[in-house]
Amino acid sequence: MKVSLVYTGVTPELIELVEREVKSQLPADTEIVSHKDPTIIAEVAKIGYVTKEPAARLVKMFMESVEENVDGILNICSSVGEVADACQDLARYTGVPIVRIDEEMCREAVRQGKRIGVMATLSSTLIPTKNTVLRVAREMGQHVEMVDALVEGGFGLNPDQFRELMTKYAKEIADKVDVILFAQGSMAYCEQYIADIIGKPVLSSPRFGAIALRRAMEAKGLM
Repeated sequence: MKVSLVYTGVTPELIELVEREVKSQLPADTEIVSHKDPTIIAEVAKIGYVTKEPAARLVKMFMESVEENVDGILNICSSVGEVADACQDLARYTGVPIVRIDEEMCREAVRQGKRIGVMATLSSTLIPTKNTVLRVAREMGQHVEMVDALVEGGFGLNPDQFRELMTKYAKEIADKVDVILFAQGSMAYCEQYIADIIGKPVLSSPRFGAIALRRAMEAKGLM
């Protein structure tokens, strides 16, 4: 089996975390390839939404993965998740599923509560994540309310400083929500720390994305 991980934001911590979660879900002999273009998230963050140029570069990485004969693709970035949605017909045609890292996380948030807190450091990630929560809630026949937490000032902080900043914002919305989800996979290392402090479920995308990728491989009969 061979899978592709497609990144638009690249940090060593994120890559290590995603690969660890994917390896935990797939057979030990699975080949993992990566495609990375950090200019995409930089451009999306600057403009505030996904324009045609970064969308085209993302689709190019998807198609390069298909040309490499992978069995499945995991799209890591939530900011461009709606581009991955737009490619689903093409994914079905090629037989190479494109799995969003955050969709199953959003479904789990809807399962766990009606009031959902969404935390992000970029508004360009906050909006598409909220759209995904609303879509899956509608598909599940549920009504949800969302509370935003745009974590400002996180750029350039070390992990300990960032964890404390995340905790500050999480505490501010904790009484207003049943569950908190992190809109960016790079936040995942704070998940259990904040959950322990606020006493409510906190969800991050890498482990849910890895589970969704495994299910996609099972659906193809590869596992």
